Amino acid sequence: MARMKFVCDSERCIECNGCVTACKNENEVPWGVNRRRVVTLNDGVPGERSISVACMHCSDAPCMAVCPVQCFYRTEEGVVLHDKDVCIGCGYCSYACPFGAPQFPSQGTFGARGKMDKCTFCAGGPEENGSQAEFEKYGRNRLAEGKLPACAEMCSTKALLAGDGDVVADIFRTRVVHRGKGAEVWGWGTAYGSQTAGTPTAGTPTNGVTK
Repeated sequence: MARMKFVCDSERCIECNGCVTACKNENEVPWGVNRRRVVTLNDGVPGERSISVACMHCSDAPCMAVCPVQCFYRTEEGVVLHDKDVCIGCGYCSYACPFGAPQFPSQGTFGARGKMDKCTFCAGGPEENGSQAEFEKYGRNRLAEGKLPACAEMCSTKALLAGDGDVVADIFRTRVVHRGKGAEVWGWGTAYGSQTAGTPTAGTPTNGVTK
């Protein structure tokens, strides 16, 4: 069974916010909630990098650990979802999540707390796949339709990758090898060894990936 993951290639992200717009449009996200957002570091200075951030669907998700009513659950594909019918809006998950994924929707002039909302990897919720109830609460279930999340599909530079974690990692590894910047990527030496080891010939596609 594939384990779904997100990876954002900061060398390719151009801060266009296409992923943010695609998510809002596809899932009709509640007002005041950004299931996905683009964060820029060192804005306007040499070394500036942007990265698209959302729920990372952690293997050991802190939101699941702190939820007092256990409204969070993990699917067979490794996607972390939550049941809004069980959620009591305590906000513990928003404090525990290092990515700021769970958020309160805003309603009215001053805002109102309610059921938490978060990225679903376009995998819907506990309701029947493709049902109107599922869409109204969680957005479109693209995974059940055999599609990837809208944010990744709409990324113009293919900086945002989504899908089977092994495939996504292989694509990113191939990009880094071809860029010749392995030493600049955190954990590269531990994960993949020497920067030059196994470097493919320039211009040659690897594992079906076009650079």
